[in-house]
Amino acid sequence: MNDNAPVNQEMTPEVRRGVMRWLRREVIGVLFVAATLFIPAGRWNWVWGWALVGIYAVWVSANALILIPRSPELLAERAQRKKGIKDWDAVLMSIIGILTLCKHIVAGLDVRYGWTVGIPLWLQIVTLVIAVLGYALGTWAMAVNAFFSQIVRIQDDRGHTVVTGGPYQFVRHPGYVGVIAFELATPIMLGSLWALIAGVLAALLFVVRTALEDRTLQKELEGYTEYVQRTRYRLLPGVW
Repeated sequence: MNDNAPVNQEMTPEVRRGVMRWLRREVIGVLFVAATLFIPAGRWNWVWGWALVGIYAVWVSANALILIPRSPELLAERAQRKKGIKDWDAVLMSIIGILTLCKHIVAGLDVRYGWTVGIPLWLQIVTLVIAVLGYALGTWAMAVNAFFSQIVRIQDDRGHTVVTGGPYQFVRHPGYVGVIAFELATPIMLGSLWALIAGVLAALLFVVRTALEDRTLQKELEGYTEYVQRTRYRLLPGVW
């Protein structure tokens, strides 16, 4: 069993290149998020749009500060081309990517044309906090899990083992708990009930992905069935 990610790994040139690819991709991703929000909105003085861009930027910065010294191979793994991805995972992640794009565009258009009215400021602040906590949970999960890949695969090439520390002692898929909370919170934070449709659909697809990934791990990852017996719930303690 592997309770924690390796610390202070010395980076090989290959890993260093992978980390740099990850960093470039993430920076471009933050800029792309800004474009998909502010171009549809038709203005730059949208506080909640900047709040979402800020969450992404802080999340990338936090991941870099925590994971580059702790688990650079994980970042290199997350930056490489999606080799070995399962067909169902490719389909799900493609749809989720489209839904995320739609969520941003619709929220921007909602701001431009005023489709949604009446969301109170306090609720936007609460959902901002939920979004931040969701991504913080994801960072915590990555910090203790050196095998937190973007795709569902058994990483035999990296000595894949079961991780049981940190948030994994409470639920088997804490990263998905964080991202589902983020998907449901951000449309409300942005002030768009129409964008919430895409957020809810993306959250449901992450639930489906959780079930399929958990089944894959039980079949293919040594020691995972024993972990399932100790940590009974996938996402929500006492429920599922």
